[in-house]
Amino acid sequence: MRTSDITAPSPSPTRSSLERLLPSARATACRRVAALALAAAFAVGGPVGAADHLTLELKGADGAVVGHATLTALPDGGVHLDAQLDGIAPGTHGFHIHETGSCDASTGFKSAGGHLAGDRKHGFLVEGGPHPGDMPNIHVPASGSLRVEVVNTRVALGTDGDGALLDADGAALLIHAGADDYTSQSAGDAGERIACAEIRTES
Repeated sequence: MRTSDITAPSPSPTRSSLERLLPSARATACRRVAALALAAAFAVGGPVGAADHLTLELKGADGAVVGHATLTALPDGGVHLDAQLDGIAPGTHGFHIHETGSCDASTGFKSAGGHLAGDRKHGFLVEGGPHPGDMPNIHVPASGSLRVEVVNTRVALGTDGDGALLDADGAALLIHAGADDYTSQSAGDAGERIACAEIRTES
């Protein structure tokens, strides 16, 4: 074998050449870590259109404001509703979430559609119930003023699922003229709709 046929081994990188390579390697690693972190943030984020809380304005059939309500998303799911009502007729009233975010007083608030129901039946006392939108009656004193707090674990301030309040057509918070009997289909025989608030992200 001729000496010219022997290939000399490549020299090992010197310390100075390694030091020149390190900044580039570090930059590449940092870019990869940043990309992974960004992907993880999107992966664990809530659904598009979800909200942490919303403030609503309830109006009567005459357009007068009769209360305000705040909906707050709970960490493990569900919604906390905190409402201050003023000017509601004394007595027991059905208090529900309906399926459409439209409070047109000229229709008697029928524009809000039926209860937010999913595949459930209406009523706490009915097998297969309650609807996601069913909530306990409220009991308004002679003053017409009442603060109400309800935790509803069957609904969410999100855009997907049977209990989603912020889907394409939103939802509505309704007060009825009479009491919900918790059994009659499909709304508890609670009577006319006397106050309404639209549940939408722009509320």
